[in-house]
Amino acid sequence: MQRLVSLDVLRGITVAAMILVNDGYGETFPALKHVAWNGMTPCDLVFSTFLFIVGISTYLSLSKLQFQPTGAVLTKVIRRTVIIFLLGLFINWLVLAVDGRPGDFAHLRYWAVLQRIAVCYLAVSLLALFVPHRHTVRVIIGLLVAYAAILLLGNGYSEDGTLNIAGRIDTFLFGKEHLYQWAPIDPEGLLGCLGGIAHTLIGFQCARLMMGVADVRSKVFRLLMAGGGMVLVAFFLHHFGLPLNKTIWSPSYALMTCGLAAVAQGLFMYIIDIRGWQRWTVPFLIFGVNPLFLYVFSECLAVFGWQFGANDALYAAIHSIVTWPELASLCFALTYVFVCALIGYILYSRRIFIKI
Repeated sequence: MQRLVSLDVLRGITVAAMILVNDGYGETFPALKHVAWNGMTPCDLVFSTFLFIVGISTYLSLSKLQFQPTGAVLTKVIRRTVIIFLLGLFINWLVLAVDGRPGDFAHLRYWAVLQRIAVCYLAVSLLALFVPHRHTVRVIIGLLVAYAAILLLGNGYSEDGTLNIAGRIDTFLFGKEHLYQWAPIDPEGLLGCLGGIAHTLIGFQCARLMMGVADVRSKVFRLLMAGGGMVLVAFFLHHFGLPLNKTIWSPSYALMTCGLAAVAQGLFMYIIDIRGWQRWTVPFLIFGVNPLFLYVFSECLAVFGWQFGANDALYAAIHSIVTWPELASLCFALTYVFVCALIGYILYSRRIFIKI
């Protein structure tokens, strides 16, 4: 199966954007901040787009194996899940370790971005291997409806972690000390995985739509129609009882962000695969072919940078030239993106692709 350059480009843009929004300093532009609760900013499209791409990639990867749940395939899926999950735990532990508390497992956060990716990848892979694909849309709808009911019946939109069912479940199962400490609800907690799994499964179904036709223009049309439809449904849900909310990964948020990601993928397929405009793609391919490695590298770099004062020194140097705080913060984050791009370029130029 020919590799989709447009998918690598969208993945690369997403990873570069993840590093950009994660590594600001102090005051930053509103578009680079997550919304406080209900609603959405451009920043809230970043992780969601990556999870959508995980769904597409899962379909493309397992299709090469004819979706056969053999021992070798299951071993591969489970091994990748464990590696991604443990990398997420490692990053959380590294924060404690560089702070001089390597043995403080009582305060180790269990959940984060990579852990959410691991759980969603595992669930979608198992569904893809054991559930006939003609039922995929029904499974997506079932998950979203069930999750919506849980949120509505369990005060899932409450900002009070003691009332919100997501907060109560995480606190009961894992303890407050093992959760995100700067918000009432852990944004990558367990219950939100229901929305995340449905989200990833939508990406899987969009890949199925794409691969169901040979003509690239037909693929683009299917993606644009599916994406537009999801955006309309999400808009309706947002205004009638199920607002967009990234923290709890609400059904409307899953549909809105998947819809926009599907439209973006369709447009990139048109620009890159049909029109052949590819010269501009190289900077993003650098990130797109080694996405998780560069993300993990950026997180580790940030941990050491904050702990040893390098980030403070870097920002002070930038701020001495760029006096506007928000713009200085953006330049600071772009420096991180540039450093990761250099590492990515070395790997890309040597055709080294680190599979995680």
